[in-house]
Amino acid sequence: MADTYVFIIREEDWDSDQYLGMPPSDADSAESMFPAHAAFAVAVEKLGAKIVGGNALQNHKHGGSVVPGQGDRAVQDAVYTDASYADTSEVITGFYMVEVEDEDQARTVAAMVPTGNRIEWRKVFPTGS
Repeated sequence: MADTYVFIIREEDWDSDQYLGMPPSDADSAESMFPAHAAFAVAVEKLGAKIVGGNALQNHKHGGSVVPGQGDRAVQDAVYTDASYADTSEVITGFYMVEVEDEDQARTVAAMVPTGNRIEWRKVFPTGS
């Protein structure tokens, strides 16, 4: 039975804006813009695992963080922080969801994810959906 793991890419932020609004063409395909990730997809398939989801995340300036309020005041008392995050030099720049045969295969996949820094990998909790 296969398990699904999420592989979270943590590294210094990237300039996602340079890719926004680019006209699609063969020269600007994901494979040519991000060759390491295209090679990763091939390597995962050869390993016998299966990528079932994932995406790059835009630059941290396109998001923020929130500490929700308590109970029925979750929104009213929420404390929002916009980018940038002064307490860290790395952010989550993307993720993959991969079905693997076992934890050993998950470890192998984690070591193969293209990054300039660190990968966090976590088994997905089965919710029945």
